[in-house]
Amino acid sequence: MTILELLDYAGVAVFAATGALSASRKQLDVIGFLFLAAATGVGGGTFRDVILDTGPVFWVVKPAYLIVCVCVGLVVFFTAHLFESRYRLLLWFDAIGMAAYSVMGAAKGLAATGSPTVAITTGVMTASIGGILRDVLAGEPSVLLRPEIYVTAALIGAAVYTTAIMVGAPLAVASGAGFLAAFFVRGGALRFGWRITVYKPRPGRHPDDVM
Repeated sequence: MTILELLDYAGVAVFAATGALSASRKQLDVIGFLFLAAATGVGGGTFRDVILDTGPVFWVVKPAYLIVCVCVGLVVFFTAHLFESRYRLLLWFDAIGMAAYSVMGAAKGLAATGSPTVAITTGVMTASIGGILRDVLAGEPSVLLRPEIYVTAALIGAAVYTTAIMVGAPLAVASGAGFLAAFFVRGGALRFGWRITVYKPRPGRHPDDVM
């Protein structure tokens, strides 16, 4: 198994775990766990493959990805109650999945098009869409609306990987550097509250005020 395949399976498994953890917070049945685990685990990669239009999406070619999601969903169903703060665990698992998928998405985009711009874009999309889909389906506060850095971390991870590959770095080095860069930034955001300056001069009005 190559480093990219390992990151791909790791990203699917960890994102699937975050989906199942969201199901546990909503006290869903086992089918709800499996659905959220699968939707979150393969959601970002599915969106990436559809955008790149390189053929059947990855889990259609290799159903083992869905089996991974099912297994992870079942494990979380029977063990989620053991964790004191499931939301905190969800965020850290999400950081790992985001970091892995930022690299994997960039790698697939670069392989399909040869364009660094497309590679970085697909890296960000792959790393972000699964978490966004999970939050929408589970009715959780979106990761995009949290104050800490999220998408920027995926952008950095994808950019580091792509830059390293373009300058001739070995695949393992580029993949490891991209993963660590994304996880470091997102982990720092979770641990220390790192954030980018937000827009403050004029807050939005309530829709009723502009009717």
